[in-house]
Amino acid sequence: MGWGHAKCFDPTGARHGIPTFPWRCAPDGYATRRQLRARGLRPGGQPVTGQVLRLRYRRGPLVAYLYRIDAAKPVRPMTPAKWAALAKANAARRLCPKCRTDAGYVIPVSLGMCVLCAYPDDEQRAA
Repeated sequence: MGWGHAKCFDPTGARHGIPTFPWRCAPDGYATRRQLRARGLRPGGQPVTGQVLRLRYRRGPLVAYLYRIDAAKPVRPMTPAKWAALAKANAARRLCPKCRTDAGYVIPVSLGMCVLCAYPDDEQRAA
């Protein structure tokens, strides 16, 4: 175990307050939110029971919180109302605020409008 792993290894939580493990070295029975979701589970209100740290050069460490798999609950199913709200939100992301048309793709946040409205001269050159 290298120096970086030793700095992140605190299974009792004496140094970091909660049990801490090096990146990709979490013990069995624990999972991150994404790992729980891949199994069709959610934390279900349980507190964070540990963390994994990945040290980075010149920046703070990456942290992933761990939850107990045995205390996780199944993911709630989508209701028709939730599906409708999601469809409405996705449709709003496709609507250009300048020309008020469906762009056929999600409007880039950096442009704030569809590509044809952002670069009208390019359309004339292409024709």
